[in-house]
Amino acid sequence: MVSWSERYPKGHSLWFGAFLGFLNIYHPDYAKAVYSRGDPKALDFYNFFLPWIGKGLLVLDGPKWFQHRRLLTPAFHSDILKSYVVLMVDSTQVMLDKWERLISEDKSLDIFQHVGSMTLDSMLKCIFSYQSNCQLDSKNTYVQAISDLSCLMQERIQTFLYHNDLIYRICPHGYRFFKACRIAHRHTEKVIRERKALLKDERELEKIQKKRYLDFLDILLCARDVNGEGLSDEDIRSEVDTFLFEGHDTTTSGISWTLYAMAQNPAHQQKCREEIKEILGERETLCWDDLSKMTYTTMCIKESLRVYPPVPQVYRELNKPVTFPDGKTLPAGALISLNIYALHKNPDVWEDPQVFDPLRFSSDNSSQRHPYAFLPFAAGPRNCIGQQFAMMELKLVVALTLLRFQVAPDPANPPLEKPQLIMRSWNGIHLYLKKLA
Repeated sequence: MVSWSERYPKGHSLWFGAFLGFLNIYHPDYAKAVYSRGDPKALDFYNFFLPWIGKGLLVLDGPKWFQHRRLLTPAFHSDILKSYVVLMVDSTQVMLDKWERLISEDKSLDIFQHVGSMTLDSMLKCIFSYQSNCQLDSKNTYVQAISDLSCLMQERIQTFLYHNDLIYRICPHGYRFFKACRIAHRHTEKVIRERKALLKDERELEKIQKKRYLDFLDILLCARDVNGEGLSDEDIRSEVDTFLFEGHDTTTSGISWTLYAMAQNPAHQQKCREEIKEILGERETLCWDDLSKMTYTTMCIKESLRVYPPVPQVYRELNKPVTFPDGKTLPAGALISLNIYALHKNPDVWEDPQVFDPLRFSSDNSSQRHPYAFLPFAAGPRNCIGQQFAMMELKLVVALTLLRFQVAPDPANPPLEKPQLIMRSWNGIHLYLKKLA
């Protein structure tokens, strides 16, 4: 993809077989032309996710998508997010305590699965206050179902035969998928029923908030549009499962690759550590107000998201024609692939794109850059609604890790990039961890 972007600076056609063709784009001007207007539809293959996540924001379009987007937006307000800091810190400390027991001087540690368990732990606490203990207890059937579903959906997309619903339902792979869906749905539906009963006499969020922090489910249950209509139980389950699906793997990828980037760049790592220590002072842990002070750490995180975007590619179907700045046009119904990975490494956009340089994201440099050059959370009306949640977790986990450990790469086992739905590694992400005094 990177070599093609050097040959074709704005985009090129991309075919899967003889019948499914996309315009693959990776230039800011082309991205702006598509994503700054209207409501491009989610692509049909996202329907593979329907048995698990239902019709949530990922797959909805039209008026219902707008209604859900408006109702969900308050769930990501800073007043809500700040109460999640203590939950994320707690989950991160459990992971770091586990790493202390596992590390050795002569053996690196594959961090990806550990980070995945930690982000799932945090997500379950923030979504519906569920204390899963999944970092220490891998036998929890619900947690296992969630882990299985993420892997099984990726495998279905990659296996052409599995695209046929009938074949998929009768094969062992499909049987495992639908069984995991039933387990996940039963748990979510049970939690929704119990919470609705609990909130029956306390429908106002302010009253609930005086007793405890608000989680994602509280806000969905109490959300009302201008006509006083809320979400159905099925809609709520779909949005809970969508948030879990979209938020769990993406933050796992972002955190893991950022720690690898820190390991690859010890000078930047040390500068982040010094900044975090100065912010913390005599205190033992981080709080919400600290996040806005992590200037250099945030620049390093953003540069990592540029080099290793958690979602390397997104797909859309045009709901109306588009004309690009160079005069080329596409009709309604055309399929678009925004290749974020290639966009972030496009030499027409970024100077020395293979070099890790956090100063690209200084306030001066950022103000001069095309607004569609850096899109780790996509762009336009369908951008990631949870991006502030994700950045908050990234900052907290990276900061707490660097306070406790010095991280270094394993030269014998470098990660091999695996850009699927989520940026993964074929062989894990192996780091040497050294406990700091």
